[in-house]
Amino acid sequence: MDIQLLLQPEVQAYINEHLTDSLADLAFKKSPFPGLTMADLLTQIESKQKAKTKLSKWYSTANIVFPAKLSIEQTSSEECAAYKASLVEGNSLIDLTGGFGIDCFYFAQRIKAVTHCEIQPDLSAVVQHNYRQLQQDNIRCITGDSLEYLTNTQEQFDYIYLDPARRNQSKEKVFFLRDCTPNVVEHLDLLLAHSNTILIKTAPLLDIQAGLSELKHVKAIHIVALQNEVKELLWIIEKDYMGAIELQAVNLTKTEQQRIAIDLADDRIATYAAPQTYLYEPNSALLKTGKFNAISAIFKVDKLHQHSQLYTSTALVNFSGRRFKIKQHLPYNKATAKEYLQQQKANVTVRNFPLKVDELRKKWKIKEGGESYIFFTTTLGDQKVFLICEPV
Repeated sequence: MDIQLLLQPEVQAYINEHLTDSLADLAFKKSPFPGLTMADLLTQIESKQKAKTKLSKWYSTANIVFPAKLSIEQTSSEECAAYKASLVEGNSLIDLTGGFGIDCFYFAQRIKAVTHCEIQPDLSAVVQHNYRQLQQDNIRCITGDSLEYLTNTQEQFDYIYLDPARRNQSKEKVFFLRDCTPNVVEHLDLLLAHSNTILIKTAPLLDIQAGLSELKHVKAIHIVALQNEVKELLWIIEKDYMGAIELQAVNLTKTEQQRIAIDLADDRIATYAAPQTYLYEPNSALLKTGKFNAISAIFKVDKLHQHSQLYTSTALVNFSGRRFKIKQHLPYNKATAKEYLQQQKANVTVRNFPLKVDELRKKWKIKEGGESYIFFTTTLGDQKVFLICEPV
């Protein structure tokens, strides 16, 4: 990738003029610029398209150079990167898996000196150029194997951060930390020799208990969701830590940050009740904790059923998730379904119910959308019911 050729004003103008065009149609055209292939231009156009909402600062800054779309897909969103940065402060941090450099940029807002390590020379050069465009001058970029660098340096850092790649050499997804690159399980002692605090980002699919079985000295696990979709798990490891492990369930919305702390060992007993005045659906980060009984105790709400993960109360409470007022509580059978469901327009959710959403829509001809919300679930005594609700 020739950065200087991509930065020519006429090339940048061409990229920006074609951001809404079909990539398939552009692929049949010939590059109008000597030294640049159409594939080079398509990479910039496609990656910039993907960055529009995920990385708006990079999208809106002039003369930013973009990597292949895979780097854009794998990088943190700006919202998640900013959240991670809120957890750190101090003098120094090294990112061992720098990638496109979004996390480092946000760390650099709170850390005096940040080191970005990237093994791919082309990507490292792009990141260095972009930091200059973003006027971020407290980040140094190192090209090469970050573990080699760490092995051969005497430097100490306030934090070490890494986001291990979750694909093997055959490009297949892996699901255990020891199979990721770098292997943080194997090299954890090396990391702890250079910092007292390690931050590890993993995929949301990683099972929390599986991760804990591989790691030691875990102090906290932050489950970070964006608009109710879990995007990443952030593991905080402190040297020699042996205390209680805190789960932080965080949902970043457009208007607020829903955040609840739960002790991993919290074994409080849930209370149960039939559907009352209000219904609560935990956000995805809270559900990922697996602490369903603790949710009942923390928010002082009753569970509908051991396996339904829906909650209820007579008085409205402040809850991390969606809140609804129950308008009708009906048994699920042919007669009530025909009367209350057929040809209705509603948003449908299924929790611990034998039929899926698309099956229910097809069976009762329920149209999508509208202001009504219908929850199909199981309550005490294994009763199959549906709850017609309105959001509050």
